[in-house]
Amino acid sequence: MDSSWNPALSPTHVGMIMDGNGRWARAQGMARSEGHKEGLKAAKRVTKAASDLGVKFLSLYVFSTENWKRAEQEVSFLMFLLKSHLLKEWDFYRDNRIKVVHSGYLEGLPKDVQADLLQVQHDTAHFDGLTVNLAINYGGQDEILRAIKRWSADPQKPQELTAGTFKNYLDQPQLPPVDLMVRTAGEARLSNFLLWQSVYAEYYFSPKLWPDWNETDLLEALRAFNQRHRKFGGLHGE
Repeated sequence: MDSSWNPALSPTHVGMIMDGNGRWARAQGMARSEGHKEGLKAAKRVTKAASDLGVKFLSLYVFSTENWKRAEQEVSFLMFLLKSHLLKEWDFYRDNRIKVVHSGYLEGLPKDVQADLLQVQHDTAHFDGLTVNLAINYGGQDEILRAIKRWSADPQKPQELTAGTFKNYLDQPQLPPVDLMVRTAGEARLSNFLLWQSVYAEYYFSPKLWPDWNETDLLEALRAFNQRHRKFGGLHGE
């Protein structure tokens, strides 16, 4: 283990914007679908690494509300990958005590993907290890708008809407704020991911394409986080 990494200073909640599957496939002379397959393998590697390294919450940006704009063939393949693997990874969830939750507009997904998402959440609800938040059909603005609608329709809503009470209407209100937001493939933007939750997140941008990511890359991101001085708008440390 890298001696410069202090587990006690690790982020509790890591967000991952997994970018570069298509570019990886193109560089290999392969179809984009092959890049998505390799990206799925990388997601499993990084999830296992996060579990081993003591991260408590890992949010993976799997499919955004904007991804529906992609070619129909690619979208269909991505839905197929989800359907093929959500329940297939049961042994992986069990062996690593991984609890799976979902963020995003569930009703906008195909019925079979909806069913599998609900099933895997039910089956893993009692696990006490890493919580993996799968952001599927997710957009930060969409989540905030849906939260407002939930609040508006709640007959027992608090009279005063504050940041603290509003959080309770988000998709997964029990998740803590994002401490570290990681984006791969050299891009440096948030792309509508966990806008509310990442208000004071630290950012880490990696040039590596997502299918090439492994435990070493995650550890490097955690090590970089250790070097940050977080002030949350205050003057601590200055």
